Amino acid sequence: MKTKETKTEHVCEFCGHSLTEEETRRFNNVEMCESCFNSRTTNCDCCGTRIWRDDAEGNENTVLCERCYNEYYTHCERCGRLISYDDACYFDGSDEPYCNGCYDVLNNAPIHDYGYKPEPIFYGDGSLYMGVELEIDEGGECDSNAEMLLDAANANEPHIYCKHDGSIDSGFEIVSHPMTLDYHTNCMPWQELFRKALSMGYYSHQTDTCGLHIHVNRNLFGKTYQDQEDAISRVVYFVENHWNELLKFSRRTEANMNRWASRYGISTTAKDTYKKAKDKHCGRYVAVNLENYSTIEFRLFRGTLRYKTFIATLQLVEEICRHALQMDDCGIEGMSWSEFVTHIPESKAELIEYLKMKRLYVNEEVR
Repeated sequence: MKTKETKTEHVCEFCGHSLTEEETRRFNNVEMCESCFNSRTTNCDCCGTRIWRDDAEGNENTVLCERCYNEYYTHCERCGRLISYDDACYFDGSDEPYCNGCYDVLNNAPIHDYGYKPEPIFYGDGSLYMGVELEIDEGGECDSNAEMLLDAANANEPHIYCKHDGSIDSGFEIVSHPMTLDYHTNCMPWQELFRKALSMGYYSHQTDTCGLHIHVNRNLFGKTYQDQEDAISRVVYFVENHWNELLKFSRRTEANMNRWASRYGISTTAKDTYKKAKDKHCGRYVAVNLENYSTIEFRLFRGTLRYKTFIATLQLVEEICRHALQMDDCGIEGMSWSEFVTHIPESKAELIEYLKMKRLYVNEEVR
C-alpha cells in the first residue's frame, strides 16, 4: 500500500513565512524567502562573492566584501570618499591617501593639511642643516595671509610652506626647507617674514600655543648608524644635564615644557641616558624628539617673531650639535654650562647677546 508523500515545510528566519522547498533560499545555513534573501544579502562588486548587506564595505555605489576592501580600496583622508589604491594620490613622505580632487586642492592651497610633507630642498653648503617649524597664532588661519608670507619668503626660491596645526587656535605653522645656519642668517628673508606676520596681527611668543621646533639632519652625526647613535646620545645627555639653563633659554614655563617638550630623565652616562630615553617610547612631545627617520627634532623652544631671538636659537642648536660631534662621552659628561658658553665663537653674536640677557653667559649682564 502506497503512502501519500508530504511536502517538508520551511520557515523564513526573518519574516516567518512558511515556505516550500522550491521557495526556500539559503545563505550561510540560514533559510529565508526570496524577498528577504534579496534585501539582506548582496554580491561584492569586485569579486562577485555573496555577502550579508550588513557586512558590506564600500558605499552606496560600490558594494565590497571585507577582503576586497582591505586589498584594493581605501578612503580619502580629507573628504572620506571611497577610492581604489590604484587611484589614490600621496604626498612625498606621507602614507595618507587622497582622491584626485582633494590632492589638487591641497597641493595648490596656501595652507596645507598637517600631513603635507614635500620632498625637502637643501639650501646652503655644509653638513649641518636645520629645518624650522614656527607656529604663529591669533591672526587667523587665513589663505590670503599665508599667501603674503609665502610671497615674502619665496620670491626667489621655495623656502617655506604653511600647514594647518590642530594645536593652534587661530593661525598656522610655517615650515622651512632644511638650510645651513649661514643660509638662514644671510639668505633667508626671515626679518621680512616676521615683520609681515606681526603687521597682520600674528603672535608667537605671546601665546600659550606656539612653539619653535628645529629639525637637524641625522646623517650629520656620522656615516654609520652606530656613529650617529653615539653622537645623538651626547645631544640628549647635554639637554638633560643642562635642563635648568635650557628651560630658562627656551622662554617656556615649566608647565608648558612638561606638556609639549618634556624631559626623559638623566642617568650617570650619555649612553645610559640615551638608552633610557629610547626605552621610554615617549612619542614626539619631548625636548629632543627621536621618532623621525632622517632628523632629530629640538622641541624645547617657545615660538618667537623676534629675529635676533630666532637666530640665537638656531645658533644654540648648532653649538649643541657641534659639541656632541667634537667631544667624546667623557667630555660631554664632565662639561659645565660655563665651559660650554665660553667656547661659543664671537661670530655667534646673537646667541651671546641673548645668553647675557638671560644671565646665562658666565653671570654677565647685557649692556
